[in-house]
Amino acid sequence: MRPTLFVSDVHLSPARPQIAELFLRFLEREAREAAALYILGDLFDLWVGDDDPLPLNGAVMEALGRLSRGGVGLYVMFGNRDFLFRDAFTARTGARLLPDPSLLALDGTPTLLMHGDTLCTDDVEYLRQRARYRRPWVLRGFLALPRAVRVAIGQHFRRKSERTKRVTASTIMDVNPATVEAVLRTHGYPRLIHGHTHRPARHLHTVDGHVCERWVLADWYERGSYLRLDQNGLASAALT
Repeated sequence: MRPTLFVSDVHLSPARPQIAELFLRFLEREAREAAALYILGDLFDLWVGDDDPLPLNGAVMEALGRLSRGGVGLYVMFGNRDFLFRDAFTARTGARLLPDPSLLALDGTPTLLMHGDTLCTDDVEYLRQRARYRRPWVLRGFLALPRAVRVAIGQHFRRKSERTKRVTASTIMDVNPATVEAVLRTHGYPRLIHGHTHRPARHLHTVDGHVCERWVLADWYERGSYLRLDQNGLASAALT
């Protein structure tokens, strides 16, 4: 059985070339042996449109394209940093864009995949801004702007996000347990895999008498990490 791999919060950026190199090696090695790779949001630290000419963006898209052409199923979900992937990205990479959430049957187990930001319902201001920025007319207007303007706006909001994180209580930026339980209940008590919080762990939730696994994916700020599903079940693995 070829494994299925999951990653999230890689946050690729020219400012962190060592992580970009690590991710490209991961695509050429571990991911090439997989049946499928699921990227659950925030692959890039900033994505202002498929026409961004950064060499890093091009190199990653080419590597993803080689992976998908080699027979590995490639699935990408929007994150809070890279929700502007469009047709050029999917054409170049061969990726299928997944809605958030997506309920799939993996190894015979109902599995709910999410980025994870919508589980953090204590962060009211973030969710309010998220709803505002994801409106179709806002996205169309933004993508119609000159690329340099989009980059400047994106960098502004990224700096603002970093400042907000430094002064916001960590508990507010974590998942809300009641929200997690509600999501598990709504989707029939599946296994849940998500990222966003940068707090990798395996949790067990008992909801209406059903025991549900929740796996939180790690970020790639310090090192690479992925979740592997094979005949032995789910297990996390680290790259150096």
